[in-house]
Amino acid sequence: MSPRFVVLGPPGAGKTTVGRLLAERLDVTFRDTDDDIVATAGKPISDIFTDDGEPAFRAMEEEAVAEGLKNHDGVLALGGGAVLSETTRGRLAGHTVVFLNVGMAEGVRRTGMSGARPLLAGVNPRATFKTLLDARLPLYREVATVEVTTDDLTPEQVVDAVLRPTGQAQGT
Repeated sequence: MSPRFVVLGPPGAGKTTVGRLLAERLDVTFRDTDDDIVATAGKPISDIFTDDGEPAFRAMEEEAVAEGLKNHDGVLALGGGAVLSETTRGRLAGHTVVFLNVGMAEGVRRTGMSGARPLLAGVNPRATFKTLLDARLPLYREVATVEVTTDDLTPEQVVDAVLRPTGQAQGT
């Protein structure tokens, strides 16, 4: 069993929204590894970061991704930082990985610098977002088989763009 599509990208790229629409269009199930982590930990991701620290969260994330890749056959959305794990990047080989790219200005607008996003909290959220994008962009591109820039597209248009290059639009 293996996901039809793995969706990843930075905060605000639309991973959950696009992932759900993509699953609906393909008539498959949707799964978000962040939801899996919250269910396993019994607390929100922001609390995991505060109580246990980022390394503990990343270990949980690595396990959630491994489990999702092994046991889910629909659309699997990964947290924005999942690609930081070399092990996870290796596990993504051979999967159809969709990188939803978002520019800094649009990403900042979409996230609203929410406190629910622990890595974007702080004194200068814009600078933090830029640093995050700069560090992760090469990793997203390393694992991606499809890249769609989402800035000026509706979620439906993003799904259309995802399906177009893979031949999935015709239901194959």
